[in-house]
Amino acid sequence: MLRYSRGTKESGFNITGMAYNSTYNATDQIPLRAVLAGTLNRFSSIDPTDGGKVHRYSLSAEWHLLTENTATKVNAYVINNRLRIYSDFTYFLDDPVDGDQFAQPDDRTDTTLNASHSWRGSLFGHDTENTVGLQFQRDDIHNGLYSTKARQFLSLTRQDHIIETSLGGYYENTTRWGDKFRTVFGLREDYYNFDVTSAQAANTGNVTSTLPSAKLSLIFGPRSKTEFYVNVGTGFHSNDARGTTNHVDPKSGDAADPVPGLVRSKGAEVGVRTEIIPHLQTTLAVYDLDFNSELIFQGDAGTTTPGRPSRRIGFEFSNYYKPFHWLTVDADIAYAHARFRDSDPVGQHIPGAVEGVASVALAVDELGPYFGALQLRYFGPRPLIEDNSVRSKATTTVNGRIGYHMTLNLSAELEGFNLLNAKASAIDYYYTSRLPNEPAEGVNDIHFHPIETRSVRFTLLASF
Repeated sequence: MLRYSRGTKESGFNITGMAYNSTYNATDQIPLRAVLAGTLNRFSSIDPTDGGKVHRYSLSAEWHLLTENTATKVNAYVINNRLRIYSDFTYFLDDPVDGDQFAQPDDRTDTTLNASHSWRGSLFGHDTENTVGLQFQRDDIHNGLYSTKARQFLSLTRQDHIIETSLGGYYENTTRWGDKFRTVFGLREDYYNFDVTSAQAANTGNVTSTLPSAKLSLIFGPRSKTEFYVNVGTGFHSNDARGTTNHVDPKSGDAADPVPGLVRSKGAEVGVRTEIIPHLQTTLAVYDLDFNSELIFQGDAGTTTPGRPSRRIGFEFSNYYKPFHWLTVDADIAYAHARFRDSDPVGQHIPGAVEGVASVALAVDELGPYFGALQLRYFGPRPLIEDNSVRSKATTTVNGRIGYHMTLNLSAELEGFNLLNAKASAIDYYYTSRLPNEPAEGVNDIHFHPIETRSVRFTLLASF
C-alpha cells in the first residue's frame, strides 16, 4: 500500500494505491457424515485441488474542502479484481467419474465516483443542515462457470460479459426544531442498467431498473441524558445482473424466469439511547425489516439465488461501560425472528438466518505499560432448511490478547484465538452430496466449515 497526501483537515487530498496477490488451497465445506465416520478429520478436504488464485489492484483519490458552513467531498477509485476459484460441494453426485469440481473465473474492473456537498442554513427560523450527493459506479465483468477436474477444463456451463452501471442521487436534511427535537429526512433515486452478453444467445439482454427511496428519523431529547428515536424508510438490494436476462437455465437447458434487477425493502425502528447511569452508554432498538425477495445462499452450487419475500422482527441491545479510565466493557446482544412472508408447504424459516448473537468484551488500556483484551462471541443456532427440521448448533469462541509497551515507540503483543479450542462450525449448510461408493441419488447431510483451532500470533511493533 502506498499513499500520498497533501493539505490539512480543512482542505486537501490524498491518492492511495494498493495491490494484493494470493494463491491458495481451500477445504471448502465438508460432509458431517464423513467426519462422524472417522474417514475425514475436521480440517480435511474431499478434493485437495480446490482453491484458487486472486489479485486485486486499486487506485483511489479523495479531495475535501471544509469551511465554517459548508463541506464538499469527492472520492473516486478504480479496482481491478481477477479471481480463479475452484470449488467442489457435491463431490460425485453429478459426475461419478470426474467429480463435480467447477471453476468460476471472474475478471472485473470497477470504476466509482462519490461526491457530496453539505451546507448549513435555516428553515422557518430553525437550524438545518442539507446534503446533496451523487454516486456513480460502472462494473465491467467477464465471468464464467466451467466443469473441471483437478483445475483442468472439462466443459463450459456458461460464459458472460456483464456491464453493470448504477447512478444514484440523494438529498438529506437535518433540522433541529428545538432543544429537545430534531428530524432527519432523506430522498434518493437509483438507476441501474444491466447489460449482459451471454454465450447462450437466449440469456443476452439489456435491462434498466429505477427505484426511489425515502427515510425519516424523529429524535426526541436529550432529556436526563436520554433520547428516543423513530426511524422509517425504504431501500433495496440488487440481484445478480445475469438473472435479469436469464431465460434458459445454462446447466439443465430448462426455461427460466428473469428476476427483477432491484428488490424493494422497507423497515421501521424504535429505539432509546441513554447515559443516565454514570459511565454507561446504552442503546436499545426494536425493528421490523421486510424484503420483497430474500437472497438465499445455495450450498450445493456456491451461488446466491433470489427467493421468497421475507420479514425480520428483532431487537439490538448495546452497552458501553467504562468504570475506570483503564477498563472498558462492551456487551451486545441481538435477536431476529426471520420468516418468509408467503405461504409454502416447504416451510417458513429462512435457511441460514442466524437467530441470536451476543458479544462481551473487556479491554484494558493504559494500565501502566500493559494493555490487553478478552472477548466472548456467541452465534446462536439457525435453521438449515425451510421446515426447521434440521438446525445448526451454536458457536461460542473466546479470543484474547495481552501486550506490553517496552518503550514509547516499541511494543509487543501476544494474541490468542479460540482459546477454549471449541470444535464448532463457522458456517453450516444442508443439501445432497455423494461420496465414492454412496448411492447414486446421494445423501442429504450437513456440510460445514470448521472454525480454526486454538492458535496464537506474536506481534512486535516499532513506530518512528
